[in-house]
Amino acid sequence: MGKKEKSEYIIQAVSHALDLLEQFHDDVDELGVTELSKRLKLHKNNVFRLLATLESRGYIEQNRVTENYRLGLKTLELGQTFIKQMGLLRQSRPVLERLVRECNETTYVAILKESSIVYLDVVETDLTVRVVPRVGARLPAYCTAAGKVQFAYMTEEELDNYLPRELKRYTPSTITDRDELKKQLRQIAEQGYAVDNEEMDVGVRCVGAPIRDYTRRIIGAVSISGPSMRFPDERMDKELIPLVKGAAEEISTKLGYHK
Repeated sequence: MGKKEKSEYIIQAVSHALDLLEQFHDDVDELGVTELSKRLKLHKNNVFRLLATLESRGYIEQNRVTENYRLGLKTLELGQTFIKQMGLLRQSRPVLERLVRECNETTYVAILKESSIVYLDVVETDLTVRVVPRVGARLPAYCTAAGKVQFAYMTEEELDNYLPRELKRYTPSTITDRDELKKQLRQIAEQGYAVDNEEMDVGVRCVGAPIRDYTRRIIGAVSISGPSMRFPDERMDKELIPLVKGAAEEISTKLGYHK
């Protein structure tokens, strides 16, 4: 898609809303409707509607004393999310690279987004038979090691909010019974790691462990993934599980986590 074609998809109102947010920079902490109207070259009514929309979502708030507008808390939350994800990527990359040197299997760092797992980064094995990297892709969390290990520490209420109503079957090994899955999640929380035993893809096994930040909250997971033929139980127990737990602990420590 060329630049000209892509520009045809731009939604003017969204573009104006982003222009409005970008007026708050450097020393500009508050602006009134009239000033915003001048800066954006938009009618006051349009500016007011943009402000009302952004205010309803928490991106803009009104100072009740001056009646001017300023950035809302939601913009800070977005920035914090970006910083956290960048911090997670920066701290985890060398650990993933070392993991690959130690076991020569593909390693990931992943985060939970609603009921999906999103792989933020991957370091691949150099072996010919390997798992196809899925950086940026969303996968159902309930049938991945990285997802299950983050579900495992949730409260019953949180889990009911995050788990899909219907657990779709992807392979003969996918757990589709909610009670059975919850039972496995309790076991995962006790042991500190999760295994995906060909639950997402036939012929692929995966092991994952949780990453925590300085507030002790789980913010992601490390996982090692590969063909089932290279992941027998004995190798999982003796080599891969200790490696992935150690890696998760190391990244957590870098992010300020203390036991």
